[in-house]
Amino acid sequence: MTVKGDALMTAQTDKQRDARAMATEFAQKYGILLALVLVCVILTFANEYFLTGRNIINVLRQTAINGILAIGMTFVILTRGIDLSVGSVVALAGVVSASLATTSTTAGIAGAPYPALLALFAGLIVGVAAGWVNGIIVSRYRVPAFVATLGMLSAARGLTLLYAGGKPVPALTDGYRYIGTGDILGVPMPVVIFAAVFFVALWVLSQSRFGRQVYAAGGNPHAARVSGINVNRVKLMVYVISGGLAGLAGMILAARTGSALTQAGIAYELDAIAAVVIGGTSLSGGVGKVTGTLIGALLIAVVNNGLDLMGVESYYQQVIKGGLIVAAVMLDQARHKQS
Repeated sequence: MTVKGDALMTAQTDKQRDARAMATEFAQKYGILLALVLVCVILTFANEYFLTGRNIINVLRQTAINGILAIGMTFVILTRGIDLSVGSVVALAGVVSASLATTSTTAGIAGAPYPALLALFAGLIVGVAAGWVNGIIVSRYRVPAFVATLGMLSAARGLTLLYAGGKPVPALTDGYRYIGTGDILGVPMPVVIFAAVFFVALWVLSQSRFGRQVYAAGGNPHAARVSGINVNRVKLMVYVISGGLAGLAGMILAARTGSALTQAGIAYELDAIAAVVIGGTSLSGGVGKVTGTLIGALLIAVVNNGLDLMGVESYYQQVIKGGLIVAAVMLDQARHKQS
């Protein structure tokens, strides 16, 4: 009887352990999605204007810029890096690009306005160049990513002020503004561009050889090198991707507002990092998905929008956002210790 009783207790303990493991796995996979749904339900009852078509479009539009930045940040964080410069690159790319697409005789460069495609190409080149510099410093010269990108944060902001003379670049052409104010079948262009960036990033990280190399370089750099992966090249490329997407976000922001501001993008890197970490990407590298980043960006936008609708001051919103970041990092550390 004792043996049978011990066996029964052992079986019950195993079942409880399995149940806890399943619950933990479920929470890790779908916890952020459930949190987003819960917040949406609460805000629906708290404010009658939240669940309206106009407000939903507004939330998606607000998500687009941070979401594009966060997708680039996901690539970087997957390799155990960080990019603190994206906010300044947003401003620099926006100002340079806008100076080619403005009708202002004082803010534009000689011959402006140029075709919108040329202006957009110039903005992307600026973002890619900034990312390339970050990547070279981090991968070739072994400078910690925090230090390298912090330096670029300051340098890019200074270059923005020097290039524009501290003044905004107004009077952008309609063709250029289309990426920020236009729509396709009623869907705002920033949302369309964000969706395109998301699906491309999803394919790259889940289906391509480069995506597998990103996970390998972040999960175990030494093993990745032994297996023949050029870890330095992978690190260089993820910073180029982050810089390019920051340039794209900067141009969308300028197109939405109608002018490129030298103070644009301040603290945008914090929102991008928050979206990535809240979405489940590990700061230790090698773990995370771009779908989680999407949900994280949506959660931040929904919380901000809901607090705005309820008249909560922006100061409190910053406190709440900071709490979300700290909670997400603590959860990430707990998962890392368990693994």
